[in-house]
Amino acid sequence: MKFAISLGMLNPRIWPEVTQEADRLGYESVWLPEHLVFPVQAEGSPFHGADHPPVPADVPVFDAFTYLGFLAGRTERVRFSTHVYNIGLRHPFVSARAVATLDIVSGGRVLFGIGASWLRAEWEAVGFDFDSRGRRVDEAIDVCRRLWTEPVIEHHGEFFDFGPVMFEPKPLQQPHPPLVIGGDGPAALRRAATVGDGWVPMNHTLEQIPSKAARLAALRAAAGRVGRVEITIGGTPADLDDVARYADAGIDRVIVRPWQRSRDAIEGLRRYADEVVRPSATALAG
Repeated sequence: MKFAISLGMLNPRIWPEVTQEADRLGYESVWLPEHLVFPVQAEGSPFHGADHPPVPADVPVFDAFTYLGFLAGRTERVRFSTHVYNIGLRHPFVSARAVATLDIVSGGRVLFGIGASWLRAEWEAVGFDFDSRGRRVDEAIDVCRRLWTEPVIEHHGEFFDFGPVMFEPKPLQQPHPPLVIGGDGPAALRRAATVGDGWVPMNHTLEQIPSKAARLAALRAAAGRVGRVEITIGGTPADLDDVARYADAGIDRVIVRPWQRSRDAIEGLRRYADEVVRPSATALAG
């Protein structure tokens, strides 16, 4: 089992300290939520049953790759992921360059978490059509993958159109950093199975995961891809028996929150590392 934390659950003032401590304690990865802008008037939520955005419009938002690059320079082992990056709101040249740069400066410690987005008002603020976002995201992912792997790329698609270009340097991880697809619906499952390396849902209970894991495996096999899709879910297993329950459900990584308030985060990380993270690693090694 891999143990991760999300910086979005903490006050930004302590992000560097928490990340460095997570690195020291053996947590596998640190995840940073991402948005381009929060319109003042907005509706909807990524969480089922909610009508309003889960964060206020004035919440501090940082450029994800700039901040993760800063954190990479202060750490040695911990990996970094966007949670998740709204790839459809940018030109793939911008996304591919940001990911490749972070992968190189971090020494290959990048996971690229991607989402199709839920915030219509954000797309409208940028001037893009929210209802066609799925096709735009698919095309953007395809262009990025080609930029990372091909010496020369030319593309003429529905949303992006350009003649031959070269893209250097390539990412350190080959063929490119793992793509972690966020979302709960059929489109997210399809992307995770056909082009992704991982899947991170937002509204699935532990009991719902086994059937979705089977669906991912079937879709991946139908696409002719070997291996399996790594599944990440939010949760904080209380002990080794609880960790085993998550693993039996098909979970590979948990994004944990062993604290109630930001000021308790460091102490919580240390306690949880002693009680769960390190014993789990020892049990697996045995």
